[in-house]
Amino acid sequence: MTKDSAGLPYRPCVGIMLINQADQVFVAKRIDTKVEAWQMPQGGIDDGEKPQEAAFREMEEEIGTRNAKILHVHKGWLSYDLPEHLMGKVWKGKYGGQKMKWYLMRYLGQDHDIDLKTAHPEFSAWKWLDMAKLPGTIVEFKRPLYTQLAAYFGPYIGQNP
Repeated sequence: MTKDSAGLPYRPCVGIMLINQADQVFVAKRIDTKVEAWQMPQGGIDDGEKPQEAAFREMEEEIGTRNAKILHVHKGWLSYDLPEHLMGKVWKGKYGGQKMKWYLMRYLGQDHDIDLKTAHPEFSAWKWLDMAKLPGTIVEFKRPLYTQLAAYFGPYIGQNP
C-alpha cells in the first residue's frame, strides 16, 4: 500500500461528485470539526468490497439515498495527506491520508429525499454548489484534490442528462 509523507499507509477510500439536474455539485458540512469543513460524500472501502459498491454504500450512509447513476469514473486513484494537526487524531492514527477512487454521479432523486439524519450522522447541512465554487468551499488541505477533480470531471458534466 502506498504511504504518505509521514510513512503511514493511505486509507483506501471512495469519493462521489454527485451532481443534480442543473449540474451543481452536492457538498455537505461536517459535524465533527470546529472549523467550517465542507466536502463531497466519501468514505472507506470495507474489506472485500469493490470501490463501486463502497461508493453507493457510503452515499446512502452519509446522505440517506443511493438514487444516482454513474456518469464517469476517474481513471486512477487520487490521494491526499492529512495536515500535521490531524495526524494521529483521525482513523485512530492508523493512516496518514487517503487514496481515493472517485465517481461522477448524477442524482436521480428529489432534494427532499436527501436525509442527513442517518444512523451515524456526519453532516449538519448540505447544499448544491456551482462547480467553479467547489475548490474554494472545501477545507484547505483538500483543495488541490478538489481542483483536480473539478478539472477532470468538468468536461463530462452537461453531456449526460
